[in-house]
Amino acid sequence: QVQLVESGGGLVQAGGSLRLSCTASGRTFSRYHNGWFRQAPGKEREFVAGFHWSSGTTYYADSVKGRFTISSDSAKNTDYLQMISLEPEDTAVYYCATSTALIENPRALAQSSNYDYWGQGTQVTVSS
Repeated sequence: QVQLVESGGGLVQAGGSLRLSCTASGRTFSRYHNGWFRQAPGKEREFVAGFHWSSGTTYYADSVKGRFTISSDSAKNTDYLQMISLEPEDTAVYYCATSTALIENPRALAQSSNYDYWGQGTQVTVSS
């Protein structure tokens, strides 16, 4: 089993930045890939960013491309989502997720069904 705990959410003005962290514990050696998703009130959970460890490829939703950066520090078992130029439309609960199965196609990182473990979520609110 893998446990994920997010942190770093909060309230920020439009144009501001935040860095979310996701610390993994448990069977961390079994992780292959990680991703970030978000869910706004009344909307479905959507993909934000993914990191394909075996190829070193990152993959982003079009809505965040150029503003968000996903990274991972394997020594700390921590994944990050750096967010800049935040917009009110970015307001949501952000979830990190990890996959313990190899995903060959990096584009498949966008599918939530490919992830085995999820964090509890952290709220990001962007005021206008």
